[in-house]
Amino acid sequence: MARIYVASSWRNPYYTEVVSRLRAAGHEVYDFRNPPHGGNGFRWTDIDENALDWSFGQYAEGLHHPKAERQFSADLEALEWAEVCVLVLPCGRSAHTEAGWMAGAGKRVIAYIPEMVEPELMYKLFDGITGSLDDLVRCLKAPAGPVRR
Repeated sequence: MARIYVASSWRNPYYTEVVSRLRAAGHEVYDFRNPPHGGNGFRWTDIDENALDWSFGQYAEGLHHPKAERQFSADLEALEWAEVCVLVLPCGRSAHTEAGWMAGAGKRVIAYIPEMVEPELMYKLFDGITGSLDDLVRCLKAPAGPVRR
């Protein structure tokens, strides 16, 4: 079984089901919402309830806040630990950055797209795309290499 980093969004309605299904299939899964160091993951509002209204300078400074540093370290350690990234759409910039980091590191990336969205050409960098959890589990059992469904 694989060590999997699930990259997604806090707002993603499919995230919990994906983590549960992958674990039920016997995989080890990093869950950013429940990181191994404890707590309930990281949100910018953990630093400042007005984070969404920050200036660029406040944002740049916020990246060095101890809470941001702690979660970044946990996520980066998990990226290094993982063999596979499952990118669960819909998601945003951080999840795509994580998937890109994994692809650049030569690790498998599979995009799970439960609701069809506008096609993305650069997903050709990934090892597979799928629209169902059953296919996702099958893709993870397949040998590394392009698996397009």
